[in-house]
Amino acid sequence: MSPQPIFILASPRSFTSLLCAMLGQHPEIYGVPELSLFSADNMEQWLQQLKEQPKKSHGLLRTVSQLYAGEQTILSIAMARRWMLNRIHYTTGEVYQEICHKVAPLRIIDKSPAYALDTQSLKRIHQAFPGAYYLHLVRHPKPQGESLMKLVPQIRLQKEQQKSLVGATRSISPLLINCIDNSTSPATIDFQYLWYRMQQRIRDFLQIIPPERQMFLRGEDILNEPRLHFENICQWLGLAWSDSAMNAMLHPEDSPYACFGPYGAHLGNDPNFLGSPVFKQRTVSYSTLEGALPWRSDGGGFLPAVAELAQQLGYK
Repeated sequence: MSPQPIFILASPRSFTSLLCAMLGQHPEIYGVPELSLFSADNMEQWLQQLKEQPKKSHGLLRTVSQLYAGEQTILSIAMARRWMLNRIHYTTGEVYQEICHKVAPLRIIDKSPAYALDTQSLKRIHQAFPGAYYLHLVRHPKPQGESLMKLVPQIRLQKEQQKSLVGATRSISPLLINCIDNSTSPATIDFQYLWYRMQQRIRDFLQIIPPERQMFLRGEDILNEPRLHFENICQWLGLAWSDSAMNAMLHPEDSPYACFGPYGAHLGNDPNFLGSPVFKQRTVSYSTLEGALPWRSDGGGFLPAVAELAQQLGYK
């Protein structure tokens, strides 16, 4: 039986790419790009989703290419596409289990943000891997939203789309769906909604997971004291701890996925990380929950429910 994988559950732009790549350099762990497999029940449905989100396949294509061809080239990516099509009748859990078996005895660590965008995705993980481990990673909602603001264009929903939330979200991504503030007219995008909804979804899901198989960490804490927190993570996972293991984790750029991939599968991770995958020791400051939010045009701040949840998670 393959070792149970480790899933980092977090909202986007929460240091997930860097921390997953760093942990993936531990000698007993295999870090993968964003596989995003559990967004569908089976491969036929998953491949159907690619018609609207083609870049969603890049992480799996690069992983299959590297594991089965030992390289990531245009030719090996073509092989990986055939590999996926040959498994069109598999469940996504069966495909994931096959990849786990391929890297065994190493343990996969995966940080696909898509998993916490949908409750059903989390349920699929638990069904496929009832013994999986979960790292709930969080970042302060203000800098997390500011980081998203640089990547996601501010969009206003078209007038004809305002009749219902369902109609309004047909043409935008699941990430933006989770950002929608439908109390305004027209409906607007507010990144605090994404942060709040994803944290709540993760917390609700983890209620069914035994305490010994879950860990909560703030991304700012890890980056400020990496050695302390990586040692704690290794102890939690039962991994060997040594200076050489720590040194390996300080070099996420050594991962075969810590760069842009070939044509047709160039992503699979955050573009900013792929362009600069080096860990730089620095002090990360803690933001405040007070004041106006830079992505709101009305000068509004955090909603009371968002501020309360952030305080429960240790922010001020």
